[in-house]
Order: sequence, then structure tokens, then C-alpha cells
Amino acid sequence: MPSIRSRLRMLLAREDVRSISRRYFISNGFDGTLTSIGIVVGAVLSGVPDGVTVIRIGLGAAVGLGTSAVWSVWEIERAETKAEILRIERAMLTDLDDTRVQREHRSARVLHATMSGLGPLVGILVPLTAFLFEGTVFTMAEAAVVSVALGIGVLGAFGAYMGSISGQRWYVAAARMGLAGLVVAVVNLVLPG
Repeated sequence: MPSIRSRLRMLLAREDVRSISRRYFISNGFDGTLTSIGIVVGAVLSGVPDGVTVIRIGLGAAVGLGTSAVWSVWEIERAETKAEILRIERAMLTDLDDTRVQREHRSARVLHATMSGLGPLVGILVPLTAFLFEGTVFTMAEAAVVSVALGIGVLGAFGAYMGSISGQRWYVAAARMGLAGLVVAVVNLVLPG
């Protein structure tokens, strides 16, 4: 049986596996980043007194979104790969239990779920780092501005990456993705309450 490293190398050599994992990572990273921006702006406007509290709130969101991302993708991919294996078994008139095909599908599922969970963690934790410096380097308002800027930067990085792999102008794709963060921040600023 191949080692974990060699199985991972074989999986990552497959464009279909990379593509699905990339989609889950970016999609859930996008959700996590927008959630983080919403939490930051809402917390500061609500009078949260310190950066540690904002980080705690953000960590709660990271746990929730990260768990959702891993769990949902695990179940989605489990059902989809089971259906695909059943189609192959019917076509080949053979049982594929404990075969290379089944092991590859299981390994891909693990990779997809892992990448899906990492996306929101990156999207939430990177913007929250500004609040580690609240009280020493930044005021709460300054930490919020830096946090939103970091979130927009994360979204821009996601967009630039997706633009570069799809042959688009990376900076246009980065601006489109980053704009979503700005919209979330502005909407939270103008919400009543």
C-alpha cells in the first residue's frame, strides 16, 4: 500500500481532484472572509471593548464555519463518490470494495474536506490578526480598519489566483473579489442599530 505522501502526490497530479479541492477552499474561504469582516465591523460598532473579545467571537465563527465546511463536504463527496462507484460497478459487473478505485475516492474525499475546512480558517483568522495588536499598536477602530483591509486583501488574493489559473487578468479578478469585502463592510456600517 502506498504511503500517505505518495497517495497525496498521486491525487494532486490529477487536475479533477485539484480543481474540486481548489473550489471548496476558495468558496469557503470567501465565506469565512466575508463573515470575518461582518463580525469585525459589527463588533466594533456594537461597542465591543477590546480586541480579545473580537478574536473570541471570530474564533467561534471559525469553529462553526470550519466544521460546517469539513462535515458538509465529507458527506457530499461521500454520497457523490458512492454513486460514482455504484455506476462503475454496474457497468463493470464487479464489486469495487477495497480496491484502488475505492481507496483513491476515499483519499480524494479526505483532501476535499480538508481544503474545504482550511478555506474559512484562513478567511477568518487572517483578518483577525489585527486585533492581536489592539491596545498596543492600534485602537479598536484602527484594528477594525486594518482587519477589513486584510480581509479585502485575502479576497483579492483568492481572486488573483482564480484569475491567473483561468487566463483572466488577475488584477481584475482580484478587484472583483475584494469588492465583496468592501460591500460587506459598507453595508454593516449603514445598517440601522
